Amino acid sequence: MKSMTVLLQDITHREQYENVTSFVGEDKSGSFGILPGHDRFMTPLAMGLCRFKTPQNDWLYVATAGALLYFHDNRLCLTTRHFLIDNDYGRISAVLAEQFLNEETRLHDQKQSLRQMEEEVIKRLWELRRSGVAYSHDEF
Repeated sequence: MKSMTVLLQDITHREQYENVTSFVGEDKSGSFGILPGHDRFMTPLAMGLCRFKTPQNDWLYVATAGALLYFHDNRLCLTTRHFLIDNDYGRISAVLAEQFLNEETRLHDQKQSLRQMEEEVIKRLWELRRSGVAYSHDEF
């Protein structure tokens, strides 16, 4: 049976898996699969889960916040900022859901902070104009 190598790498570590028989991922066009012998291929993966089949016929699930996939000469390389890998779909789905929630909360907090800063700048400009202080747009 034909096989391929899967290399997962992020900013802190890398893991390599030999004799992989299939890979399933998702990009902006939708879900797709790669089998050994596939033509050269490159695509950015969507945030979420992808998976590949080990020689023991088990699926390993990989959670990423987006990744770049490159396949060439039966070697699939997945490069991302951070990845988690697990053979338990339920467990890794729960971790991924928690990370999405944390990311959403952090994004909401950043937007709120930017709104407050914007309001303070507008308030300060209004106060300066009201007090008669002249300014030009070039000063900012």
